[in-house]
Amino acid sequence: MPYEREKEVAIEAALRAATLCQKVRNEQVAQAIEKSDKSPVTVADFGSQAVICQALASAFPDDPIVGEEDAAQLRDPAMATKLMQVTSYVQAVVSDATPEAVLSWIDRGNGQTGTRYWTLDPIDGTKGFLRQDQYAVALALVEEGEVKVGVLACPALPVDMNQPEGERGVLFVAVRGQGAVMMPISGGEPQPIKVVDASDLTNLRFVESVESGHGDHSRQDAVAKAVGITADSLRMDSQAKYGAVASGQAVLYLRLPSPKSPDYREKIWDHAAGTIVIEEAGGRVTDMYGQPLNFSLGAKLVDNQGVIVSNGVIHETVLAALRETA
Repeated sequence: MPYEREKEVAIEAALRAATLCQKVRNEQVAQAIEKSDKSPVTVADFGSQAVICQALASAFPDDPIVGEEDAAQLRDPAMATKLMQVTSYVQAVVSDATPEAVLSWIDRGNGQTGTRYWTLDPIDGTKGFLRQDQYAVALALVEEGEVKVGVLACPALPVDMNQPEGERGVLFVAVRGQGAVMMPISGGEPQPIKVVDASDLTNLRFVESVESGHGDHSRQDAVAKAVGITADSLRMDSQAKYGAVASGQAVLYLRLPSPKSPDYREKIWDHAAGTIVIEEAGGRVTDMYGQPLNFSLGAKLVDNQGVIVSNGVIHETVLAALRETA
């Protein structure tokens, strides 16, 4: 099967990273470090990126990796204790890791987009991770601007969202032309997933970000109501929202530009893996003007504004409602 090797490596790397992240969170060492852009980063973010970049570099040494993190902060002598913490967690899954190797693996994620590259968010939803809520390890392979493989490991997501206190930890996997599946992180057979094939939305819900700065909640609510969704939104951190729509737990995900930053452009690693999972599950992903997301122009989706994710059936209705609420 095309991309079988890439899929296998991506799954194994994402599962190892998810194990590391959960270990950090369970041991209560997930204090945030503030980056230069004021966003948080943790020992788990660095460790997850190191683990995944090491696996990709070993299997596909010529492939660039465009990741969210870099090791600049960890190279500061004042961060020596943090570097040792990161190294210790990485060693639990890569036994021969050294501090120098960890730094180099993290910086392997400083690649550039090209004809073929991987894009990685080692913890998508760091704030959710910190508050013991949802987060995802998100990894995708892009060729000629099109996402070919996507893996989302969501360690805190209920296997059955209708039983939120039940088993947690879900892996979503998609390969272009081969469909999308989900399985418990704990193990089990992959199960094909499909979006909800419905236009009657009275009993369905939409998802949106928890953070107010990650969208326009009032406009998103107005659009959802305009297309017939009456239930309150389900607010979740990370690309777990993509998984919710792809598996039929929600019918729509809206991420409109915040009024505080109307010109903001999304990062590729925040959407690449989720996009292929949705599309292979039968749904549709565009920007707020109906254009496909363009992953060929660098680390940002510079040609796109906002993100609309749906079951496909209602997509044009959502875009029309957006135009009416402009």
